[in-house]
Amino acid sequence: MNTITITQFIIEEQRRQNKATGEFSMLLNDISIACKAISSAVNKGALVGVMGSLESQNIQGETQKKLDVITNDIFIKSNEWGGHVAGMASEEMDSPYEIPAQYLRGKYLLVFDPLDGSSNVDVNISVGTIFSILRCPEGVANPVEQDFLQPGTQQVCAGYALYGSSTMLVLTTGRGVNGFTLDRDIGEFYLTHPNMQIPADTQEFAINASNRRFWEAPVQRYVDEALKGEEGPRGKDFNMRWVASMVAEVHRILVRGGLFMYPTDTRLKEKGGKLRLLYEANPMSFIIEQAGGRASTGRERILEIQPSGLHQRVPVILGSRNEVDVVVGYHKS
Repeated sequence: MNTITITQFIIEEQRRQNKATGEFSMLLNDISIACKAISSAVNKGALVGVMGSLESQNIQGETQKKLDVITNDIFIKSNEWGGHVAGMASEEMDSPYEIPAQYLRGKYLLVFDPLDGSSNVDVNISVGTIFSILRCPEGVANPVEQDFLQPGTQQVCAGYALYGSSTMLVLTTGRGVNGFTLDRDIGEFYLTHPNMQIPADTQEFAINASNRRFWEAPVQRYVDEALKGEEGPRGKDFNMRWVASMVAEVHRILVRGGLFMYPTDTRLKEKGGKLRLLYEANPMSFIIEQAGGRASTGRERILEIQPSGLHQRVPVILGSRNEVDVVVGYHKS
């Protein structure tokens, strides 16, 4: 087993930066601790009575799971006190979270989805946490919504934790993508997937096919051609997947290639799409591109979108670059 811990990895990365102060490294350490705590909460699940839904809804109008609220609180409590962030924003909260007055404020902004795929928790299917780190604008002590509205190209770091058969933490700081697996016996993440790369070609795609009647023509064309297999215009057989957990879908792509699509459709057009730009699309697109893949709405590169709101939604098409190019080409034509 690789004996490099995530702490050692972060410190080595810090040493490569001449002006590093250690603040960013400590923030990543706090995030990894939060992911360990969430992993424990998810794995105990029914044993401690945290399964099922609440009567409340989040800002998206989605019914909250008990674990949505618990994991959101864990992430905040793990990161508010260290003096590394100036503010936080969560998919589960209407507005940015203000750091309590008794804590120091740092130079970073932290945005996150505390439990992606939470609709799967009651049926014991993989879920995860997604996060993104941005720089707080110079001179801002109490950031407001506008300060968080930065394009994905401005991300300092993005990552996700996957709570599956093992707990993994995957992240990028703009120097490739690395995956760490949690050794539960000693409570430490070890580097197990260095320099993750996505194959350029694939014969696997993930989409919620029950929405087919609502898709735009380019997406219908792509899926129809793929399903025709070897005899069709693509000349090869495809496998179709759908987990309803973006973290699980993206992780599979990082490990063996593939394509993930949550396109816009006639029901979502007014909202802009299904997935949130700041909490899901941007961090995952940063990771995918750093691993050699591509990420697009079908019409534009996701990372170049200028956010207009904290909970803005966008279409998402990401994964193996040659397949993304095919879908983008169909949108252009």
